[in-house]
Amino acid sequence: MEEAPVDLFQNYNLVAIVAFAITGVLAAAPRTQSVVALIILGVVSAVGGGTMRDIVLGTKVFWIADFTYIWLAVAGSLAGFLAIELFKRWKSLLLYLDALGAALFAVESINKSVGLGANPGVGVMMGLITAIGGGVLRDLLVDRPTLLVQRDLYATPIVLGSLAYVALLYFGIDRDVSAAIAIVLIFGIRSAAIHWNLVVPDWLHVPESPVKDPSS
Repeated sequence: MEEAPVDLFQNYNLVAIVAFAITGVLAAAPRTQSVVALIILGVVSAVGGGTMRDIVLGTKVFWIADFTYIWLAVAGSLAGFLAIELFKRWKSLLLYLDALGAALFAVESINKSVGLGANPGVGVMMGLITAIGGGVLRDLLVDRPTLLVQRDLYATPIVLGSLAYVALLYFGIDRDVSAAIAIVLIFGIRSAAIHWNLVVPDWLHVPESPVKDPSS
């Protein structure tokens, strides 16, 4: 009997869930000392983006279909909590883990969206929503500025990698090869931005305007 092929995209999703759960705890730790709150925030980080994606696509939310994802997010959150002191020594590791999770989530979500019959453009949007949604929800809950509203190269690598993925698929490149290229592209650009502190250039950034006092 022929063995069933390994679904790499399922593995991408599992790794991304753990990575985002850990980063969720590490990002929220300075704002709360409650273990329960940290675990909840880790779970929100891990499944928030995918939940929004599935609601928009009108399909059954992935963790309702398989509650194993929630247990995995809880396990990742606990791991993040237990390793807080270790991660404090390597603060940048949080950003690299976030970059890895974002890359995996983006590609997995595009694959799921296109598989459900969505337009490739919709797939790119779903990839972006999934990659940033959980982190944005987490940051809003702990009243922390999100990377999305800062000058960091955060959403840009995700969009570029997502576009590259659908383009490679359009030209008939093998799905797994296309996914690997897109993941490396997203993670590579984001990692370079973290390492060299690259930000959105001034010519693509709206300058701040002083707020005038309406009473004056």
